[in-house]
Amino acid sequence: MKITEVITHPMKVDIKQASWTAHEMSASAALILFEVHTDEGIVGYGEVQGGSQHVICELARQFKECILGMDPLGHIEIWEKLFSATSPRPGGLGSWDGLPGPLSREQRPQAMAAIGGIDIALWDIKGKVANQPVYKLLGGTSTKVFTYSTGGYYVDGEPLEACAEEFAGFVEKGYRAVKLKTGALGIKRELERIRAVREVIGPRTKLMLDMNAPYNVQDCIAFARAVEPFNIYWLEEPLHWYLQPADYVRLAEASPIPLAHGEREWSRFTVRDFIDSGALGFVQFDSTRYAGFTESLRIAHYAEQNGVIIAPHTAPQIHAHLVSAFGEAAFGAESHGGYDRHPIQHGLYSECAQAMPDGMVHLNERPGFGLEIDFDYVKSASLDN
Repeated sequence: MKITEVITHPMKVDIKQASWTAHEMSASAALILFEVHTDEGIVGYGEVQGGSQHVICELARQFKECILGMDPLGHIEIWEKLFSATSPRPGGLGSWDGLPGPLSREQRPQAMAAIGGIDIALWDIKGKVANQPVYKLLGGTSTKVFTYSTGGYYVDGEPLEACAEEFAGFVEKGYRAVKLKTGALGIKRELERIRAVREVIGPRTKLMLDMNAPYNVQDCIAFARAVEPFNIYWLEEPLHWYLQPADYVRLAEASPIPLAHGEREWSRFTVRDFIDSGALGFVQFDSTRYAGFTESLRIAHYAEQNGVIIAPHTAPQIHAHLVSAFGEAAFGAESHGGYDRHPIQHGLYSECAQAMPDGMVHLNERPGFGLEIDFDYVKSASLDN
């Protein structure tokens, strides 16, 4: 079997209500659908969330020329070949070794995203060739995977307690764990939001805080101690983007709440250092942002060996397969209980793993990732329209 084509479909749609995290504002949802075709008619699908979409798609076109004719089942060989294009290398100038010339530094995040989209599609092909779902290829058997819902995005002019109604709705839908966006406001006002959410979800529902990197170490220690009475399950991405594993160690030593991190790391090499530090209780990574399913699987194995629980970021239709295979070494897959948050993911697939009223993502028995694409929706959301 040989790879014959790589096609990308960049999509973007407006969301009903613009909202903020502590880091950035979102007024739209974006996603790139990847197709990898083979000479035997088997097509694999992957998805990427990242930008700029134009750069990612252009890099995917360059990478396609590197992998045409290769065996799609050789995912590691393909991954390593494409990854080598992100660095200077002997013989690499002027495409002398058959790869694009070393990519500029500013294109590395987009290159990792393009690798990820291709790699996820290769795993979809692998499952289709074996006529097995990906979770079974990895040794998993459970078709029900624990999930939690993220919400509480900041909306300009909205009352502080408005998030409580949203989270009450998550619990009514069957979620037994929820994650609240925090970090944009001062501690006093954040405590009001957290208190309101805890009151409506009750004492037994797990509550995580998604902070989006707002604090230095000392201020985060103060925050952690202030929110401790609300029985917080983890603090996610608590520290400024430039702070490193040693800073997380200082925070972990003083924080009464476990730490979670990893969704914005580009590869296993930096995630490894966070795991080795001993500061993390949970490691988060995102196949659909950087590097794909192959790299996520490497991270998951390393985390398991070091006693760190895996909790992949978003895309439950992809990551629930990994969670199923890792059993007690995994916490669950992240979902969005409100479809308005990412309408593309809910419109793109006419068939995929879905969060259900029992607080679980239900995997189907279809081969690969079990995805069925609604190409009418792809056309309607396409940036090329």
